[in-house]
Amino acid sequence: MTALIIDPAWFAPEGVSDETRAFNEAMRASPGPSLASVGVEAMRGAGRMPKPPFSARAESRTIPGPGGAEVPIRVIAPDNPRGAYLHLHGGGLIFGSADAQDPMLERIAAATGLAAISVDYRLAPEHPWPAAWDDAEAAALWLAENVRREFGGDRLAIGGESAGATLAVPTLVRLRDRHGFTGFHAAALTYGNYDTSGSPSNRLNGNPGLLIGAADVAYCSSCYAPDPATRRDPDMSAIFADVGGLPPALFSVGTLDVFLDDSLFMAARWTAAGNEAEIAIYPGAMHGFTLFPHPLAVEANGRIEAFLKARTGG
Repeated sequence: MTALIIDPAWFAPEGVSDETRAFNEAMRASPGPSLASVGVEAMRGAGRMPKPPFSARAESRTIPGPGGAEVPIRVIAPDNPRGAYLHLHGGGLIFGSADAQDPMLERIAAATGLAAISVDYRLAPEHPWPAAWDDAEAAALWLAENVRREFGGDRLAIGGESAGATLAVPTLVRLRDRHGFTGFHAAALTYGNYDTSGSPSNRLNGNPGLLIGAADVAYCSSCYAPDPATRRDPDMSAIFADVGGLPPALFSVGTLDVFLDDSLFMAARWTAAGNEAEIAIYPGAMHGFTLFPHPLAVEANGRIEAFLKARTGG
Protein backbone atom coordinates (compact mmCIF):
# COMPACT_ATOMS: atom_id res chain seq x y z
CA MET A 1 0.00 0.00 0.00
CA THR A 2 1.33 3.43 -0.94
CA ALA A 3 1.75 6.12 1.72
CA LEU A 4 -0.48 9.19 1.73
CA ILE A 5 1.86 12.15 1.28
CA ILE A 6 0.95 15.82 1.83
CA ASP A 7 3.64 18.09 0.39
CA PRO A 8 3.86 21.62 1.89
CA ALA A 9 5.09 22.87 -1.48
CA TRP A 10 1.59 22.43 -2.90
CA PHE A 11 0.33 25.20 -0.62
CA ALA A 12 3.18 27.70 -1.04
CA PRO A 13 2.24 30.90 -2.93
CA GLU A 14 5.22 30.45 -5.25
CA GLY A 15 3.78 27.12 -6.34
CA VAL A 16 0.95 28.84 -8.23
CA SER A 17 1.76 29.28 -11.91
CA ASP A 18 1.37 32.60 -13.71
CA GLU A 19 -1.28 31.02 -15.93
CA THR A 20 -3.32 29.94 -12.93
CA ARG A 21 -3.01 33.38 -11.31
CA ALA A 22 -4.24 34.99 -14.54
CA PHE A 23 -7.20 32.60 -14.70
CA ASN A 24 -8.17 33.41 -11.12
CA GLU A 25 -7.89 37.14 -11.71
CA ALA A 26 -10.19 36.85 -14.73
CA MET A 27 -12.72 34.87 -12.69
CA ARG A 28 -12.69 37.45 -9.90
CA ALA A 29 -13.10 40.29 -12.41
CA SER A 30 -16.46 38.91 -13.63
CA PRO A 31 -17.87 36.64 -10.92
CA GLY A 32 -21.48 36.69 -12.11
CA PRO A 33 -24.52 36.52 -9.82
CA SER A 34 -24.21 34.87 -6.43
CA LEU A 35 -26.28 31.76 -5.84
CA ALA A 36 -26.80 32.75 -2.22
CA SER A 37 -28.18 36.14 -3.23
CA VAL A 38 -30.53 35.17 -6.08
CA GLY A 39 -31.62 31.61 -5.25
CA VAL A 40 -31.93 28.35 -7.12
CA GLU A 41 -34.89 29.20 -9.38
CA ALA A 42 -33.25 32.34 -10.73
CA MET A 43 -29.92 30.60 -11.22
CA ARG A 44 -31.52 27.71 -13.08
CA GLY A 45 -33.26 30.20 -15.31
CA ALA A 46 -30.02 32.09 -15.88
CA GLY A 47 -28.41 28.96 -17.29
CA ARG A 48 -25.53 28.89 -14.82
CA MET A 49 -24.77 25.31 -15.91
CA PRO A 50 -25.32 25.28 -19.70
CA LYS A 51 -25.21 21.92 -21.46
CA PRO A 52 -22.28 21.12 -23.75
CA PRO A 53 -22.79 19.42 -27.14
CA PHE A 54 -24.48 16.04 -26.95
CA SER A 55 -22.67 12.89 -28.03
CA ALA A 56 -24.11 11.14 -31.08
CA ARG A 57 -23.58 7.76 -29.44
CA ALA A 58 -25.02 8.60 -26.02
CA GLU A 59 -28.02 6.57 -24.95
CA SER A 60 -30.61 7.78 -22.46
CA ARG A 61 -32.25 4.99 -20.46
CA THR A 62 -34.14 4.35 -17.25
CA ILE A 63 -33.41 1.75 -14.61
CA PRO A 64 -35.38 0.60 -11.55
CA GLY A 65 -35.27 3.12 -8.73
CA PRO A 66 -36.48 3.59 -5.16
CA GLY A 67 -40.07 2.69 -4.33
CA GLY A 68 -40.86 1.38 -7.80
CA ALA A 69 -39.89 4.63 -9.50
CA GLU A 70 -37.33 4.87 -12.32
CA VAL A 71 -33.94 6.57 -12.40
CA PRO A 72 -32.78 8.08 -15.73
CA ILE A 73 -29.20 7.35 -16.78
CA ARG A 74 -27.00 8.46 -19.67
CA VAL A 75 -24.68 5.84 -21.21
CA ILE A 76 -21.65 6.28 -23.47
CA ALA A 77 -19.89 2.99 -24.13
CA PRO A 78 -16.74 2.24 -26.13
CA ASP A 79 -16.47 -0.85 -28.29
CA ASN A 80 -16.09 -3.96 -26.11
CA PRO A 81 -16.07 -2.21 -22.72
CA ARG A 82 -14.13 -3.83 -19.89
CA GLY A 83 -16.76 -2.75 -17.37
CA ALA A 84 -18.37 0.49 -16.30
CA TYR A 85 -17.71 3.79 -14.57
CA LEU A 86 -20.67 5.15 -12.59
CA HIS A 87 -20.56 8.94 -12.74
CA LEU A 88 -22.46 11.25 -10.40
CA HIS A 89 -22.63 14.83 -11.67
CA GLY A 90 -21.96 18.05 -9.78
CA GLY A 91 -24.17 21.05 -9.17
CA GLY A 92 -24.55 21.43 -5.41
CA LEU A 93 -27.34 18.82 -5.41
CA ILE A 94 -29.62 21.53 -6.84
CA PHE A 95 -28.34 21.85 -10.44
CA GLY A 96 -27.06 19.59 -13.16
CA SER A 97 -28.19 16.63 -15.24
CA ALA A 98 -26.82 13.45 -16.75
CA ASP A 99 -27.04 14.78 -20.31
CA ALA A 100 -24.75 17.71 -19.44
CA GLN A 101 -21.80 15.33 -19.09
CA ASP A 102 -21.37 13.94 -22.62
CA PRO A 103 -17.88 15.32 -23.46
CA MET A 104 -16.55 14.12 -20.11
CA LEU A 105 -18.15 10.70 -20.49
CA GLU A 106 -16.74 10.40 -24.02
CA ARG A 107 -13.25 11.23 -22.79
CA ILE A 108 -13.42 8.80 -19.87
CA ALA A 109 -14.81 5.98 -22.01
CA ALA A 110 -12.06 6.47 -24.59
CA ALA A 111 -9.27 6.72 -22.00
CA THR A 112 -10.32 3.84 -19.75
CA GLY A 113 -12.19 1.35 -21.91
CA LEU A 114 -15.11 1.53 -19.47
CA ALA A 115 -18.70 2.32 -20.32
CA ALA A 116 -19.41 5.72 -18.73
CA ILE A 117 -22.80 6.06 -17.09
CA SER A 118 -24.12 9.29 -15.56
CA VAL A 119 -27.09 9.31 -13.18
CA ASP A 120 -29.98 11.80 -13.29
CA TYR A 121 -30.57 11.75 -9.55
CA ARG A 122 -33.34 13.87 -8.06
CA LEU A 123 -32.45 17.44 -7.08
CA ALA A 124 -33.17 19.63 -4.06
CA PRO A 125 -34.96 21.64 -2.84
CA GLU A 126 -37.80 19.74 -4.47
CA HIS A 127 -36.22 16.46 -3.32
CA PRO A 128 -34.02 16.89 -0.23
CA TRP A 129 -31.85 14.23 1.41
CA PRO A 130 -32.01 11.28 1.07
CA ALA A 131 -33.57 11.39 -2.43
CA ALA A 132 -30.34 11.85 -4.43
CA TRP A 133 -28.60 9.33 -2.18
CA ASP A 134 -31.35 6.78 -2.81
CA ASP A 135 -31.13 7.25 -6.58
CA ALA A 136 -27.34 6.90 -6.57
CA GLU A 137 -27.61 3.72 -4.50
CA ALA A 138 -30.20 2.29 -6.89
CA ALA A 139 -28.00 3.02 -9.92
CA ALA A 140 -24.91 1.52 -8.27
CA LEU A 141 -26.80 -1.61 -7.22
CA TRP A 142 -28.26 -2.03 -10.71
CA LEU A 143 -24.79 -1.71 -12.20
CA ALA A 144 -23.29 -4.17 -9.71
CA GLU A 145 -25.94 -6.73 -10.64
CA ASN A 146 -25.96 -6.14 -14.39
CA VAL A 147 -22.57 -4.84 -15.53
CA ARG A 148 -21.44 -8.03 -17.28
CA ARG A 149 -24.77 -8.64 -18.99
CA GLU A 150 -25.14 -5.01 -20.07
CA PHE A 151 -21.56 -4.17 -21.00
CA GLY A 152 -19.59 -7.39 -21.31
CA GLY A 153 -16.89 -6.69 -18.71
CA ASP A 154 -17.04 -6.79 -14.94
CA ARG A 155 -14.68 -4.00 -13.83
CA LEU A 156 -16.41 -1.28 -11.81
CA ALA A 157 -15.50 2.27 -10.83
CA ILE A 158 -17.41 5.20 -9.36
CA GLY A 159 -16.79 8.90 -9.09
CA GLY A 160 -17.90 12.44 -9.61
CA GLU A 161 -17.15 16.10 -9.11
CA SER A 162 -18.34 18.24 -6.18
CA ALA A 163 -21.86 16.99 -5.35
CA GLY A 164 -21.03 13.86 -7.35
CA ALA A 165 -18.12 13.01 -5.08
CA THR A 166 -20.30 13.91 -2.10
CA LEU A 167 -22.76 11.20 -3.19
CA ALA A 168 -20.20 8.62 -4.29
CA VAL A 169 -18.82 7.85 -0.82
CA PRO A 170 -22.16 7.13 0.91
CA THR A 171 -23.16 5.12 -2.17
CA LEU A 172 -20.19 2.81 -1.59
CA VAL A 173 -21.02 2.62 2.13
CA ARG A 174 -24.66 1.79 1.40
CA LEU A 175 -23.71 -0.97 -1.02
CA ARG A 176 -21.38 -2.47 1.58
CA ASP A 177 -23.80 -2.21 4.51
CA ARG A 178 -27.17 -2.78 2.85
CA HIS A 179 -26.25 -5.20 0.08
CA GLY A 180 -22.96 -6.78 1.11
CA PHE A 181 -21.29 -5.57 -2.09
CA THR A 182 -17.72 -4.28 -2.13
CA GLY A 183 -16.88 -5.01 -5.77
CA PHE A 184 -16.03 -1.51 -6.98
CA HIS A 185 -12.35 -1.31 -7.94
CA ALA A 186 -11.79 2.47 -7.88
CA ALA A 187 -13.30 5.75 -6.72
CA ALA A 188 -12.38 9.06 -8.39
CA LEU A 189 -13.48 11.67 -5.85
CA THR A 190 -13.03 15.22 -7.09
CA TYR A 191 -13.47 18.20 -4.70
CA GLY A 192 -16.37 16.67 -2.78
CA ASN A 193 -18.21 18.11 0.22
CA TYR A 194 -17.94 15.44 2.91
CA ASP A 195 -19.18 17.54 5.84
CA THR A 196 -22.47 19.39 5.40
CA SER A 197 -21.96 20.96 8.83
CA GLY A 198 -18.92 22.73 7.38
CA SER A 199 -15.22 21.91 7.29
CA PRO A 200 -12.70 24.65 8.26
CA SER A 201 -11.87 25.55 4.65
CA ASN A 202 -15.59 25.91 4.00
CA ARG A 203 -16.31 28.04 7.06
CA LEU A 204 -13.19 30.19 6.59
CA ASN A 205 -13.33 30.45 2.81
CA GLY A 206 -11.66 33.69 1.76
CA ASN A 207 -11.68 33.33 -2.02
CA PRO A 208 -14.68 35.34 -3.23
CA GLY A 209 -15.29 35.32 -6.95
CA LEU A 210 -13.86 31.83 -7.50
CA LEU A 211 -17.12 30.15 -8.55
CA ILE A 212 -18.54 29.47 -5.06
CA GLY A 213 -17.92 30.62 -1.51
CA ALA A 214 -19.09 29.73 1.96
CA ALA A 215 -22.43 31.55 1.54
CA ASP A 216 -23.22 29.59 -1.64
CA VAL A 217 -22.38 26.31 0.08
CA ALA A 218 -24.65 27.24 2.99
CA TYR A 219 -27.46 27.96 0.54
CA CYS A 220 -27.09 24.55 -1.14
CA SER A 221 -27.03 22.88 2.28
CA SER A 222 -30.28 24.61 3.21
CA CYS A 223 -31.86 23.13 0.09
CA TYR A 224 -30.84 19.49 0.44
CA ALA A 225 -30.54 19.42 4.25
CA PRO A 226 -33.14 21.89 5.55
CA ASP A 227 -32.99 20.36 9.04
CA PRO A 228 -29.59 21.31 10.57
CA ALA A 229 -29.88 18.34 12.95
CA THR A 230 -29.28 15.97 10.01
CA ARG A 231 -26.09 17.57 8.75
CA ARG A 232 -23.71 15.29 10.63
CA ASP A 233 -25.59 12.13 9.76
CA PRO A 234 -22.89 9.80 8.36
CA ASP A 235 -25.11 9.05 5.36
CA MET A 236 -25.16 12.72 4.41
CA SER A 237 -21.71 13.77 5.62
CA ALA A 238 -19.36 10.92 4.82
CA ILE A 239 -16.51 12.28 6.94
CA PHE A 240 -18.43 10.77 9.90
CA ALA A 241 -19.02 7.39 8.23
CA ASP A 242 -17.22 4.08 8.66
CA VAL A 243 -15.25 3.95 5.40
CA GLY A 244 -13.52 0.61 5.96
CA GLY A 245 -13.50 -1.92 3.15
CA LEU A 246 -13.88 0.62 0.34
CA PRO A 247 -11.91 0.70 -2.93
CA PRO A 248 -8.74 2.63 -3.76
CA ALA A 249 -9.59 6.32 -4.13
CA LEU A 250 -8.05 9.34 -5.79
CA PHE A 251 -8.96 12.63 -4.12
CA SER A 252 -8.44 15.67 -6.38
CA VAL A 253 -8.79 19.27 -5.18
CA GLY A 254 -7.31 22.74 -5.61
CA THR A 255 -5.70 24.76 -2.84
CA LEU A 256 -8.25 27.58 -3.25
CA ASP A 257 -11.25 25.24 -3.16
CA VAL A 258 -13.87 25.83 -0.49
CA PHE A 259 -13.76 22.03 0.07
CA LEU A 260 -9.98 21.68 0.35
CA ASP A 261 -10.16 20.37 3.91
CA ASP A 262 -12.91 17.93 3.00
CA SER A 263 -10.54 16.13 0.63
CA LEU A 264 -7.58 16.33 3.01
CA PHE A 265 -9.60 14.95 5.91
CA MET A 266 -11.36 12.25 3.90
CA ALA A 267 -8.14 11.02 2.30
CA ALA A 268 -6.66 10.65 5.78
CA ARG A 269 -9.72 8.80 7.07
CA TRP A 270 -9.68 6.57 3.98
CA THR A 271 -6.10 5.59 4.72
CA ALA A 272 -6.72 5.16 8.46
CA ALA A 273 -9.57 2.78 7.63
CA GLY A 274 -7.11 0.51 5.81
CA ASN A 275 -7.97 1.57 2.26
CA GLU A 276 -5.62 2.86 -0.42
CA ALA A 277 -5.78 6.59 -1.09
CA GLU A 278 -3.99 9.04 -3.33
CA ILE A 279 -4.40 12.79 -3.10
CA ALA A 280 -3.76 15.22 -5.93
CA ILE A 281 -3.51 18.86 -4.82
CA TYR A 282 -3.43 21.57 -7.50
CA PRO A 283 -1.81 24.88 -6.43
CA GLY A 284 -4.09 27.85 -6.93
CA ALA A 285 -6.95 25.84 -8.41
CA MET A 286 -10.52 26.82 -7.51
CA HIS A 287 -13.63 24.73 -7.04
CA GLY A 288 -14.79 23.16 -10.30
CA PHE A 289 -11.49 23.75 -12.09
CA THR A 290 -11.51 20.41 -13.93
CA LEU A 291 -14.69 21.46 -15.75
CA PHE A 292 -13.24 24.74 -17.07
CA PRO A 293 -10.50 25.58 -19.61
CA HIS A 294 -8.27 25.91 -16.56
CA PRO A 295 -4.47 25.69 -16.85
CA LEU A 296 -4.48 22.60 -14.60
CA ALA A 297 -7.57 20.84 -15.96
CA VAL A 298 -5.81 18.69 -18.55
CA GLU A 299 -3.28 17.49 -15.96
CA ALA A 300 -5.94 16.71 -13.36
CA ASN A 301 -8.31 14.97 -15.76
CA GLY A 302 -5.45 12.97 -17.22
CA ARG A 303 -4.46 11.75 -13.76
CA ILE A 304 -8.06 10.81 -12.95
CA GLU A 305 -8.40 8.83 -16.19
CA ALA A 306 -5.05 7.10 -15.68
CA PHE A 307 -6.07 6.18 -12.12
CA LEU A 308 -9.39 4.70 -13.28
CA LYS A 309 -7.71 2.74 -16.04
CA ALA A 310 -4.96 1.38 -13.83
CA ARG A 311 -7.20 0.45 -10.91
CA THR A 312 -9.67 -1.36 -13.15
CA GLY A 313 -6.89 -3.38 -14.76
CA GLY A 314 -6.66 -1.52 -18.04
